[in-house]
Amino acid sequence: MTDRPNGLTYAQAGVDIDAGDALVEAIKPLAKATRRPGADASLGGFGALFDLKAAGFEDPLLVTTTDGVGTKLKVAIESGRHDTVGIDLVAMCVNDLLAQGAEPLLFLDYYATGKLEVEVAKRVVAGIAEGCRQAGAALVGGETAEMPGMYGEGDYDLAGFSVGAVERGAVLPRLEDQREGDILIGLGSSGPHSNGYSLIRRIVERSGLRWEAPAPFETGKSLGAALMAPTRIYVKSLLPLLKTGLVKGGAHITGGGLIENPPRCIAPGLAAEFDWNSWTLPPVFAWLQEMGGVADHELRRTFNCGVGFLIIVAPENAEPVLAALLNAGETAFICGQLAKG
Repeated sequence: MTDRPNGLTYAQAGVDIDAGDALVEAIKPLAKATRRPGADASLGGFGALFDLKAAGFEDPLLVTTTDGVGTKLKVAIESGRHDTVGIDLVAMCVNDLLAQGAEPLLFLDYYATGKLEVEVAKRVVAGIAEGCRQAGAALVGGETAEMPGMYGEGDYDLAGFSVGAVERGAVLPRLEDQREGDILIGLGSSGPHSNGYSLIRRIVERSGLRWEAPAPFETGKSLGAALMAPTRIYVKSLLPLLKTGLVKGGAHITGGGLIENPPRCIAPGLAAEFDWNSWTLPPVFAWLQEMGGVADHELRRTFNCGVGFLIIVAPENAEPVLAALLNAGETAFICGQLAKG
């Protein structure tokens, strides 16, 4: 091939291959730190291998999930807080795996931007690695896409992909085992998690507050910092309970809130009957409701309202399950029961 002195380069088109290579080298130690049995979490190949036998499974089913963090990214970008959205990304995927009774094994990410800023991307991926550490999943790869003209200056987007496994006889929900009177136990959230941020941003706009302003609902934090609290990952506290067989169903409370998510894990003919007075609405949701004039039903179908994950247990197992969750460091509480219809 002959050199063309006036030829264009990929860098002149807006894609910096050297920056991408620098990012890969920077995040290799982060991925390596997430190694677990079955995966060595090395980067650089075209695909990642996982050894289910080495992970201790005998007759497993694979479970896959994918998600993003929505317009919470706008808060991260506008407030300059990039360190925890990676935790959110992992949480949104691995908590969904828990709802099927599955143990998270692998995680991959997709990071897309108009112009790659290596330091920002590294902070984001460091958060992803931390989320994987909390979930016990190996960060085995991902994709960084630099696409000039697709995103505004400073903008980026994230998507996450996770694979888990569950033994064939332990898949949740166990609809055939559910009965009227079964107990609903809520696991406390750390805030809005990663849902409802389009509404949150409108409410913040109405309030006239900047991200650097003191949070009206949390002492000692800025509004941006408080609203960027990362999604809670429930794997280490909940997975041991799932393996006991005491849990009949579980719901990760994401978009659709406490109205639309619980039915996904409840048998036909039964419904979640919440005791809305059994827990205190966290201050962030009380502020959002008051400042936005949000009706109760709208609040409950948009936000988790303090319940990040919901499980179903038999009445006789409610107290030991609750005690185990509290001992594991969760804020957990009985919040209702299954009723007919």
